[in-house]
Amino acid sequence: MKLLIENIHKSFGANDVLKGAEEVFQAGQIYALLGRNGSGKTTLFDIIAQKKKADDGQVLLEIDGEQRPLVQEDLFYMVANPLLPNFLTGREFLQFFIDVNKERVKENRSLDELFDWIDFDKFERDYLIQTYSLGTRNKLQMLMFLLIKPNVILMDEPLTSLDVVVQLQIKKLLKAMENDHIILFSTHILQLATDLCDQLVILSDGKLYKLPDEKLKDPNFEDEIIRILSKAGPKGKESDMAKVLAEDSQVSSRDIYEKGDDADV
Repeated sequence: MKLLIENIHKSFGANDVLKGAEEVFQAGQIYALLGRNGSGKTTLFDIIAQKKKADDGQVLLEIDGEQRPLVQEDLFYMVANPLLPNFLTGREFLQFFIDVNKERVKENRSLDELFDWIDFDKFERDYLIQTYSLGTRNKLQMLMFLLIKPNVILMDEPLTSLDVVVQLQIKKLLKAMENDHIILFSTHILQLATDLCDQLVILSDGKLYKLPDEKLKDPNFEDEIIRILSKAGPKGKESDMAKVLAEDSQVSSRDIYEKGDDADV
């Protein structure tokens, strides 16, 4: 299964945010989408989730070699600050979500079993959502996509409000799900990208650039990513990021070659 981002353009007035963004995302990988503030990460996610309309280009889902447009039923979009119905309790809301999506629900555990799994306070389950902290609201979001297990999961800065224990639980959940889902994870926290993701993709000057696999294994990972993003700049020339990555790849190859020579000696 693949998610195909094809030549996506999006402008807001004179501000060209996406300028032909293209990439192929595959099931079995968790992708970290990295970029500087204002680079268009949320705009790209909104277009994939059909919350915004692209000026040009398309988003397709490929299953068993057959391509078709992505539809709402294919995905779940987890945002950092969810808008949930404050007049319902957590239990009432999840039951409503199950009733509305009964044809999509793929989870057999009871609500209390799910609440227990994510360490949801036993009393808070029956409190009004308006009393919940942001972290507790995000736990509800996690349970929502766990219930329907969609093909594509978009996560826009979702873990920053959760405590360390819940972050670890969610990381384990995502790792367990990744073989059957396409997971895109936008974050400013580089350590999360290191711990959780299999591939790194940078959004810079409106285009997507996949980084070499070895970047995640680099002991100087954070310094390298900051160097790459800083060198291209938030509003650099269109070719800046490609040039930076090409130069970086040449340096990495030369380092490997030189190390090989040393090893032979």
